[in-house]
Amino acid sequence: MQQQATARRHGVRLRLIAALAMALAGTLAVCTELVAAAENFPVHPIKLIVPFGPGGPPDVAARLIGAYLSDHLGPVVVENHVGAGGTLAARAVATAPPDGYTLLAGTAGSLSISPQLYKNAGINPLKDFAAVALVSSAPLVLAIQNSIPAHSVKELVAYAKANPGKLNYGAVIGTPPHLSGEMFKHITGTNIVFVPYKSAAQATTDVLAGQMNMTFEGTTAIVPLIKSGQLRALAVTAPQRIPELPEVPTMDELGYRGMPPDSWQAIVAPAGTPAPVIDKINAAVNQGLATAAMQEKIRRLGGEPEPRSVKEFTDFIADQYKRWGEVLRITGVTLN
Repeated sequence: MQQQATARRHGVRLRLIAALAMALAGTLAVCTELVAAAENFPVHPIKLIVPFGPGGPPDVAARLIGAYLSDHLGPVVVENHVGAGGTLAARAVATAPPDGYTLLAGTAGSLSISPQLYKNAGINPLKDFAAVALVSSAPLVLAIQNSIPAHSVKELVAYAKANPGKLNYGAVIGTPPHLSGEMFKHITGTNIVFVPYKSAAQATTDVLAGQMNMTFEGTTAIVPLIKSGQLRALAVTAPQRIPELPEVPTMDELGYRGMPPDSWQAIVAPAGTPAPVIDKINAAVNQGLATAAMQEKIRRLGGEPEPRSVKEFTDFIADQYKRWGEVLRITGVTLN
């Protein structure tokens, strides 16, 4: 009996060893396949989906990166999927095969704000995407019409409090300019009317035309208007003063702390995309961001190149999601 029991135990051990060996072999095979896939990637064109219309800074930046990747990694086709604050494009990418051939040119709006703003967004950026590469960050400028009798943020706040509901500002719903305006109202205790727009360009045009009184906008669109004297800059949202407007103070510097973080642009892939493929794209994007030509082009768009590792960018997305979520909570902005 003892011999039979020993034999059975020996047989069980042999079967366990065989099972472990098979599992290990399978794991090695999968790893080998992933490495091979990354080495050969891409074998056909990559789709880079932009959640906004053609011509704006997010689209132009995506096409700059797409062109560089086409020249140094493989062909990239840029597509524009517009709607629902970027959540339509985000859902399209989140449900695509996780093979690296469908990427999202995401922004602070589409990856941090809209998924928490729209109740039926159907997207959780922290679970549905794999971080690939951060491209750039960009501060916003608080600018007003020249007809407004204010030459500082303090004077603007005083004027707004003396004239509740008289001032207005316009922005696309669910974007950093929109939430920056709402947070400004919260921090300063002012009653300023928000007017929703379908495009940032139209909002800026209406400020120039006198239909809007003020705006929070990226440097690309607003700096030329400020330097030409058409609009008056009062502050920037960046932690430090920006080279384009060195004479304009920061909101923090003026004592108005708690304004939202900068806007930014990045690339993400569907969750489950193989790490070797992500690493390959990340390396190619960062190589592009290190070139003087790419840096100059991104700065012309009002951004600052932000090369990060995959791990650094993963942490960045989590931090930004939390910070913009706090802005939404404080301001109480919600949409159906």
